[in-house]
Amino acid sequence: MSLIRRLFKWGFILGIVGSLFIAAVTWLYLIPRLPDVNSLRDYHLQTPLRVLSRDGKLISEFGEQRRIPLRIDQVPQLYIDALLSAEDENFYSHYGVDPKGLLRAAVRMMQAGGKIQGGGSTITMQVARNYLLTLDQTFIRKFNEILLAFQIEQELSKEQILEMYFNKMFMGHRAYGIEAASHVYYGRSISELNLPQLAMLAGLYKAPSRYNPISNPERSKIRRDWILGRMLQLDYIHEEQYQTAIAAPITGRFHSLKPETSASYVAEMVRSELFDSFPIEDVYTGGYRVYTTIDSRLQDAAQLAVQKGLLAYDRRHGYRGVEKNHGPSVTAEEAERLLNRTAVFGPLQPAIVRQVNEDSADLLLRYGQTVTIHFSDMSWIRPRISIDHLGSAAKTISDILSPGDQIRVRQAYTDADVWYLSQVPDAQGALIALDPKDGAMIALVGGFEYLHSKFNRATQALRQPGSNFKPIIYSAALEQDFTAATLINDAPVVFNDASLEDSWRPENYSGKFFGPTRLRKALYKSRNLVSIRILREVGIKSAINYATRFGFKPEQLPRNLSLALGSASVPPIDVATAYATFANQGYQIQPYFIERIEDSFGKVLYQSQPTTVCPNCDYVRLNDGVNLDQPDVVETTVINSVAIVALNEALDEEDAQQNASDKELVRPITHLPIAPRIMDERVNYIMHTILQDVVKKGTARRAQQLKRNDLAGKTGTTNDQKDAWFSGYVDSMVATTWVGFDQPASLGKKEFGSTAALPIWIDFMEIALKDVPQTKRQQPDKMVTIKIDETTGELARPGDPSAVEEIFRAERTPLQMALPKSNGSNNGLNDQETGPEQVF
Repeated sequence: MSLIRRLFKWGFILGIVGSLFIAAVTWLYLIPRLPDVNSLRDYHLQTPLRVLSRDGKLISEFGEQRRIPLRIDQVPQLYIDALLSAEDENFYSHYGVDPKGLLRAAVRMMQAGGKIQGGGSTITMQVARNYLLTLDQTFIRKFNEILLAFQIEQELSKEQILEMYFNKMFMGHRAYGIEAASHVYYGRSISELNLPQLAMLAGLYKAPSRYNPISNPERSKIRRDWILGRMLQLDYIHEEQYQTAIAAPITGRFHSLKPETSASYVAEMVRSELFDSFPIEDVYTGGYRVYTTIDSRLQDAAQLAVQKGLLAYDRRHGYRGVEKNHGPSVTAEEAERLLNRTAVFGPLQPAIVRQVNEDSADLLLRYGQTVTIHFSDMSWIRPRISIDHLGSAAKTISDILSPGDQIRVRQAYTDADVWYLSQVPDAQGALIALDPKDGAMIALVGGFEYLHSKFNRATQALRQPGSNFKPIIYSAALEQDFTAATLINDAPVVFNDASLEDSWRPENYSGKFFGPTRLRKALYKSRNLVSIRILREVGIKSAINYATRFGFKPEQLPRNLSLALGSASVPPIDVATAYATFANQGYQIQPYFIERIEDSFGKVLYQSQPTTVCPNCDYVRLNDGVNLDQPDVVETTVINSVAIVALNEALDEEDAQQNASDKELVRPITHLPIAPRIMDERVNYIMHTILQDVVKKGTARRAQQLKRNDLAGKTGTTNDQKDAWFSGYVDSMVATTWVGFDQPASLGKKEFGSTAALPIWIDFMEIALKDVPQTKRQQPDKMVTIKIDETTGELARPGDPSAVEEIFRAERTPLQMALPKSNGSNNGLNDQETGPEQVF
């Protein structure tokens, strides 16, 4: 007994010494080197950049890790029950470490010959490992994990620990956290999942690559059913729920991130902007949410309109043939594999012809889908010989298609069961819509399909606007001595240039000359020769200075008379910005596309402050009294103009200036930067009525199908039909559309702004203006309407049945002024001097 007692005594002493040694090492060496648990209170998850529309629809997501953090109150209780059943049933009763779990892990380690096998970790220990430690399987790391778990339980609540756990963990297929996993495997939020689906997600933590339903549905089901059994055993569910759940099939499959609105060009603009404004390392991981100015409904309408318009143009110019031929012996498996690797461009699906019948063809689409197209729907198919010449129509479907052909097809717009043979258009287009009050981009399309071409033609393409530019020149003339009734001779003009083989002889598209023409009619009929003569009278330098007010860059404007015909090279965004001035009664706005930026916690990091039109506002410089003559666009306080009038009536001028900013007397209504006026409001009104005539009786008459009286705009077509444009507006919205080839080439002899670009604008506006009430612009003061002789532009004789009404500024009526004379500012150019090549 004495030996046993001595052994016991020495064992006890050694145990005490060992424990003291371990405690000393822990206290003096390990604990001081542990990460600070308090840092978990400010933990940061790598969360992707999300780009959203103004109404909160997802446009795009950028980042390697798909993660959508949730608060614990957003997580279904059944999921929490499943998670605890699988990972840590004693979570709410232990203090960070579960002794039974550690004992089981120790037994497994001994059975494995001393090699650490994992397991035994509580949820708290896993939080410690994933947030504060490495994943190395060593004794020191495991010991640190235990120590940190105790500290975490002291500092954080159980709910905080759970929230950190289910937002951090990797769950397979680039998904981090349960909400991202729910979207990856089921295509919807975790709040919408049923019990077996929630149990499947809870089973992913053990080994995401082995137990996910995509890579291994059999193992996934085994793991899911085990968790359901544990939930039954722990009384989280009852027997009936258990039996129903284990009978459910595995429904998980891969769901790629699907944007809720199609605005990839805008997403790229946002990404590029953030790279210029935020640390590069934070852009993809900082969890920024960028709310753009895009209206998802109008954006989808714009995307559809551009694609529909380009496909219609493409059909008019013939079929270019199949994309590839894989031979008649290609198997269904090979064909499906080839198609699954082929991109979808907008509405155009890749397909491979499996069989050609007498009047139809059977096709294989991606992922094994099969459809049939019919020869009766191929009446448009004629081979393209050149842009203006087509071959003969096919007589049978076998003249068009053969087994093994890889082609493009699309669904009918009105019937998803009907498919048509199609092709990717070789022409491109762009559409940009702005709110003319503040320049917000409410829709933007930079091409047929972003995946097909990432070049953003709405903002990056430099193209000649053609006649789309003429309203700028005509407005400059109206700001001088011209009126809408001024006669300008539509007659031949020749310019000699020694550097050219031939003289420049610009002409109207029709090749005809119409003699003296009123300014109004010349614009809505888009007469080239009149435009050149107007520019010569206005002066090139004066016209360029005037155009820069509208947002055009002076270096992009040619310093010769071709400017009158739109030979500048400008992006569509600049054209839309210019037309916003016509729409907003004469104010300069700056386009913008980011409304606000939030961090991952919803804190606003940036809020736009756009320059905003306020026609009924007067302007008060801060601490500098009243200034009603010119707005201060840098620092201004806007006050109600009625209040200013009341002050001026009650006080003398000096007192009014001293008291105008008194908050008790004048209530500020906004502090946004105020848009400056760049057009005389009466000139703007006259130009607005002329642009309305373009729609009513000019080159844009097709727009009358919208059955609105408040439309205004202008077509544009450049030399040899290389660019087709239409810019149009109502008071609340302006939109510009462009069609052309990326490498400038003729669109075809019969393609103009009215045939290629205007239909896109109409399709967009038909949706955009639905339920938008028509407006009638109020005529400004100091304007008169007079009946004039349509031929001479002079006052009409009383009772003249051919007289027409014209609008004048009160001081510019035929009674008060002569016809305009040259102001001498034409840089010395005359009918015999130099000019560039012909443009329309």
